[in-house]
Amino acid sequence: MTQGRGRRTGAWCAGLLLAGVSVVVGCRAADTDGITPVPQLLAFLPWLLVPAGFALLCALLARWWAGLVWAVVVLGLLAWYREPYGGTGEPDGPPLAALRVLTSNVEFGRATPALIRVVRDRRPDVVFVQECDPGCRTALEREVADTYPYRRAVEADGSKGSIVLSRFPLTPAPGVTGTMGMPGAVADVRGHAVRLQLAHPMPPLPGQVGLWRRELGRLRAFAAAGPRTPTILAGDFNASQDHAAFRHILDTGMSDAARLTGHDRTPSWPSRTASVIGAQIDHVLLSPDFTATDAHILRLPGTDHRALLTDLTLHGRT
Repeated sequence: MTQGRGRRTGAWCAGLLLAGVSVVVGCRAADTDGITPVPQLLAFLPWLLVPAGFALLCALLARWWAGLVWAVVVLGLLAWYREPYGGTGEPDGPPLAALRVLTSNVEFGRATPALIRVVRDRRPDVVFVQECDPGCRTALEREVADTYPYRRAVEADGSKGSIVLSRFPLTPAPGVTGTMGMPGAVADVRGHAVRLQLAHPMPPLPGQVGLWRRELGRLRAFAAAGPRTPTILAGDFNASQDHAAFRHILDTGMSDAARLTGHDRTPSWPSRTASVIGAQIDHVLLSPDFTATDAHILRLPGTDHRALLTDLTLHGRT
């Protein structure tokens, strides 16, 4: 291969890589999730530094100076968007109650035994369980009924079933409508009403991006509907902070507990590769009435999601 041909090949490789990455970065900058495959790639936005870095190297070796500048701009934008999104405002009222919240997608109920062990060991006050099929629900009600006498469930097979377990008394509340079960309730947390809502919108699969966006929009509407009532919105959102539809939920004033505790980029899915590459799509979102003092990402055998355990403090409003 001649030197000229090698340079042309390097420039073509750099251009193709940069074009693909630029589409995704452009959608992130424009605050839109675009169309397939952009929503799927946005979940892994930080890892696009790898192809962008390789493109920079190709452009440098090919002495393609315009491509070199292009690559530097793309890398700069990717580095910028790695920064956490959302507020970290501290409540100005006095602390009223401490509580521990766990959310876990048990993947068609397969991780139920592991979840039961974690619940007994970590003793959360409220547990949000996604993909809890009838077998999962029966096992939870049998094994931890004494500890969690209050429950709200959507009884369905496979991924559509969900349940909220609570030590605190629950008042039924309309859940958010979705393809998969998303029950809601109002908890009496030591005399203070707290809205609880489980989140499990459809994933952004090809052909279902519009449905995913609509269901996230309904969760946003729920978050915005109770600005004066303490709110916890938790579950498998099938979205990361790099998705516009998820950021719009945060824009209502909600904060991500993982963000508040310095774990905003810790992947929760897929569990097997999360220590190397993955996306944080499982979240505990909080209204401004809460602070988060600690968070742990837990691996549960049997599911492709890692569970999220958070310690919270409810504050009064002045």
